[in-house]
Amino acid sequence: MVKLYVLASLAFALSAPFASAQVAILGSGVSKDCYEAAKYQRVSAREGEDICTKALEAELMNITNKAATYTNRGVLRMRSGRLDAALSDYDIAKQMRPEEGATYLNEGAAHILRKDYTSALVSLDKAIELNSHDLYAAFYNRAIAKENTGDIQGAYFDFKMADELNPESDLARKQMSRFEISTN
Repeated sequence: MVKLYVLASLAFALSAPFASAQVAILGSGVSKDCYEAAKYQRVSAREGEDICTKALEAELMNITNKAATYTNRGVLRMRSGRLDAALSDYDIAKQMRPEEGATYLNEGAAHILRKDYTSALVSLDKAIELNSHDLYAAFYNRAIAKENTGDIQGAYFDFKMADELNPESDLARKQMSRFEISTN
């Protein structure tokens, strides 16, 4: 059985960090090692990618675990800056499990890193529509994309929603402090 795991990974798109997600694999085998490489970062992103590739090539998996492994390999590829390869993995995972919100969340993060904010919005809107495991990250990332496409009001409200969804984190609150609120 596969379950989503979300990791808040920091990078900067303008002055805002983004978040990404991994997909958990329950059970044992190389696919679980792939998930753990993505989640715990105990090996380099390149080593983790190799583990995931080995799982995809050698391990018999159901469609859910296979899609999760593609998403996890995409996360590791994204971490190593291989954005086109990551996006390719997300496309494969979406074909297998189009209802998996974490894949769209990761795809949106990759588009943010590519500074393709319009594509990021499409992916992040879908992650939110699918009630992605980590809605905080989806709203936070969508705020980054909205701000970079000129939707300042929308960005503020998405940062506000992210803050409401995860009040323990101060990332969204810090971003909101950059905005000046006025009433007409």
